[in-house]
Amino acid sequence: MAQELLTGKTAIVTGGNSGIGLEAVKVFAERGARVILAVRNEEKGRAAREDILHDSPQAYIDVMKLDLADLSTVRAFAAQFKSRFDSLDLLVNNAGVMTPPLSKTKDGFELQFGSNHLGHFALTGLLLPLLTKTPDSRIVTVSSLAHKGAAMDFENLDGSKGYKAMKFYGQSKLANLLFAMELDKRLKAHGFSTKSFACHPGISATNLFKFGKRDAPEILKKVANRLLQPPAMGALPTIYAATESSLNGGEYIGPDGKGQRKGFPAIDTPHSSANNEAASKKLWEISEELTGVKFDFTN
Repeated sequence: MAQELLTGKTAIVTGGNSGIGLEAVKVFAERGARVILAVRNEEKGRAAREDILHDSPQAYIDVMKLDLADLSTVRAFAAQFKSRFDSLDLLVNNAGVMTPPLSKTKDGFELQFGSNHLGHFALTGLLLPLLTKTPDSRIVTVSSLAHKGAAMDFENLDGSKGYKAMKFYGQSKLANLLFAMELDKRLKAHGFSTKSFACHPGISATNLFKFGKRDAPEILKKVANRLLQPPAMGALPTIYAATESSLNGGEYIGPDGKGQRKGFPAIDTPHSSANNEAASKKLWEISEELTGVKFDFTN
């Protein structure tokens, strides 16, 4: 997609103050988009904004508070955004937490499922009216290689019947993928030009070595930066899904290298666990019930 096609367009990137989210924001800003950093920590968001403006002084970057682990702030963010903007060209559901000890969101959900999936589900549903009235808008949801071999345990979504951090992380990333694919089907079925995509960064040094709120030792980070995807490369699938004009919607984008761990963006094939239509529909129904957000496909 040519640079001028982002000029004047509006994008939201959750967790856009660090990692692959920040790298994607830099590219969107360089291409002329107005970008809203939807972040839990506004101080870190403002610091990221200053960093971007240092390299791209002409960039339009705004910072707005969004805590995906608190549905009241998701609703407040959506209401504030809709009061300020009358269109939305791009929503990137990027933010996430990885393998914390068993924790709960403000609303009582298991933290990874609640933040990584339910928070983004609610945000997307609340912003859907703006997205569907904006021609050729896009929704990009960041999943992970960790979805492979994962399964939705609908009888234990809160972890009360047992919790393994990595298993629940994989489940949350499978939920991201199921949601993105199901959303695209529903958008197409109702005749909207809005497209939904899923992507994954391969194995990125930024997400592999951050566990909940704990950082890995510096020596491990240095090794990771040599062997794994640097953040700028990890962001390429997000950027490709957000801007590549040849995509039809419903694609899953990841690196093209061995095992899809590193490389340049290409269409990837999800694990068979992501092709479970019954699980997709059940996840959608449960997500609407838990969040209280119902998607309006009638406007």
